[in-house]
Amino acid sequence: MKVTVVGAGNVGATCADVLAYREVVNEVVLLDIKEGVAEGKALDILQKAPINGYDTRTVGVTSDYSRTAGSDVVVITSGLPRKPGMSRDDLIGINAGIVKSVTENVVKYSPEAIIIIVSNPLDVMTYQAHIASKLPRTKVMGMAGILDTARYRAFISQALNISQKEIQGMLLGGHGDSMVPLTRYTTVGGIPVTELLEANVLNAIVERTKAGGGELVKLMGTSAWYAPGAAAAQMVEAIVKDQRRIFPVCVQLQGEYGISNCYLGVPVVLGKNGIEKIVELKLNEEEKAMMTSSETQVREVMNVLEELNKK
Repeated sequence: MKVTVVGAGNVGATCADVLAYREVVNEVVLLDIKEGVAEGKALDILQKAPINGYDTRTVGVTSDYSRTAGSDVVVITSGLPRKPGMSRDDLIGINAGIVKSVTENVVKYSPEAIIIIVSNPLDVMTYQAHIASKLPRTKVMGMAGILDTARYRAFISQALNISQKEIQGMLLGGHGDSMVPLTRYTTVGGIPVTELLEANVLNAIVERTKAGGGELVKLMGTSAWYAPGAAAAQMVEAIVKDQRRIFPVCVQLQGEYGISNCYLGVPVVLGKNGIEKIVELKLNEEEKAMMTSSETQVREVMNVLEELNKK
């Protein structure tokens, strides 16, 4: 099987590396617009294979989408970070144009591919890719929930000083500040986390999770890449191996959770056909209110894109 990762920056290269190391597919194609970057990183990953003991073939190409033909899954990480003096609308306009172009080229050569969006702003870029691809919503999704829940679980692990393997958590809604934490669905070895952590400690963890990306930017001066790249690779693996795992994923809602035509993170079953099923959890009134607030914030950004697309 074959996977393409578009964008050979830190996130894309990490995703390709994880896929290769875990031998998820036979071939990983890394594509970028900068001459030599994808080729160099793919070669570096290939030369690491004898050390780590994997047989995945990694190939790097510059802007040649014909080399991506026949991909089963495509991960799109392309886009620019927000720069000083750049408005939110400017960032949306630039990245939407990039994601639209990339998606159209991807679908041209791999019309049956499942598309995973990592580009930011995540929710609205998933929207852009969905309308540009003309594919069913089950085959175009955004990676955010896996990353957010990973941060959430890591912080809980630190607070309790226990293995991260014991923690299961769920977050819904938009990526970042508008996420909806479901603490009552969080368990530690099957025990509700509310039985193990005081409310003020748990609330502090939730707030840190919401600002997780910003915390890393302040520390490093740039966005995270190890966790986002690994999170995207985990989605690819679930699809390629038909694992039917339940992950929070950004998808177009069509009535689920009482929301229509909005792109939000919800738990789904990931398998060979992409999103096999959307899981609807029973939310209490407080959770419903948070979900409505998240929907409002995401729709505001979607409206910006819609206005830009009219011009």
